[in-house]
Amino acid sequence: MRLYLVRHAQSEANVHKILDTALPGPPLTELGRKQADALIDTFVPQQVAAVYASHATRAQQTAAPLADALSLPVRVLDGVHEVSVGDLEGRGDREAIEAYGTVVHQWVQGNLDVPLPGGESGRQVRSRYLAAVDAIRERHLGTADTVVLVSHGGAIRLAAEWLAPNVTPEITDTGLLPNTAHVRLDADPDHVWRCSEWAGIPVSN
Repeated sequence: MRLYLVRHAQSEANVHKILDTALPGPPLTELGRKQADALIDTFVPQQVAAVYASHATRAQQTAAPLADALSLPVRVLDGVHEVSVGDLEGRGDREAIEAYGTVVHQWVQGNLDVPLPGGESGRQVRSRYLAAVDAIRERHLGTADTVVLVSHGGAIRLAAEWLAPNVTPEITDTGLLPNTAHVRLDADPDHVWRCSEWAGIPVSN
């Protein structure tokens, strides 16, 4: 099977450049709605079998046009929401952004027990996100299905490294995901995920 981890389209929080991770979160902007519509041309030709999204409003609004075009439901999935930033919620100042980056960098390097202030640890994010992807894989195991999961930039970058052995810490640290960019993961015959594309850039096996 093939799994596309798609970052949601532009939200109001993206415009204001703030950390906004609490659910259900802000809606899409007008540009974000156009970005969501553009996903139809990207994924309809690939005969997508299922469309999933997090509980966040922006993720479900991003997934909806594609699901409608495919005559599929948006399957809302637990565990794939954005990293909970706790005390940094709603902030966009330099101190908050640096505090977030410092903790996440430690997660990328393998130190998962460091928590964000008042928020999640890397181990908590890893546990919930990988459990959700495992549930998707079990549902589509042994098929050639292509599946789209609309999620969140921070969570996708981390999860891709945890899921795919060929995603290095360097890719996670530097591989930004613009709105509606995706990471493509393919399950090999041993059911190990391999990343073949990151925001339009091929990834070496």
